Amino acid sequence: MYLNDGEIVIRDATFDDIGQLCEWWADGKVMAHAGFPNGLNTDKELLRKKIAGDSDLTGRRLILEINGKPVGEMSYSMTTDKSAFMNTPNYDRKDQSNKDSRIAEIGIKICDFSYQEKGYGTRALRLLIRALFELGAVKIKLDTNLNNKRAQYVYEKIGFKKIRINIDAWKDQLGLWQSSVDYEMTKEEFKS
Repeated sequence: MYLNDGEIVIRDATFDDIGQLCEWWADGKVMAHAGFPNGLNTDKELLRKKIAGDSDLTGRRLILEINGKPVGEMSYSMTTDKSAFMNTPNYDRKDQSNKDSRIAEIGIKICDFSYQEKGYGTRALRLLIRALFELGAVKIKLDTNLNNKRAQYVYEKIGFKKIRINIDAWKDQLGLWQSSVDYEMTKEEFKS
């Protein structure tokens, strides 16, 4: 995948990005919102195998660049959910060609803090979401920490609907309970 919107580029992560990804993931400040305030020690060879197995149809790790500088990461995974299409307006029970639907689950992290709160995340999300709908996704899902109000504002601004709040759903590395919010959006709800 290669998406370009002027100063923003979203591209497939390559083997050359492994060092940068491991550096970001090891940084507790970058990873705290995901429940890893001590960072993650990532096996570079395992990451290499995962990147080698990525595909446009099943999912990818992506690098977010601003003016040619890697500043963050994005990801998506695609699954098929036969029941999801039944809830869309154009579903016809007699038309079995529509029995499968593709659901994309996405993530974004701007790891260089100097690029946060400047609108890049919103623009990058819109770019990725548009591409995923073009790849055949009928629904996009994501989740975020309940305390991440900035992310929730952005998600709702571009059309995501809050589906559920998961109170004390998991413990972070420090043993503290964390809560999350699940969101989803259809193509019709997308505010591009």
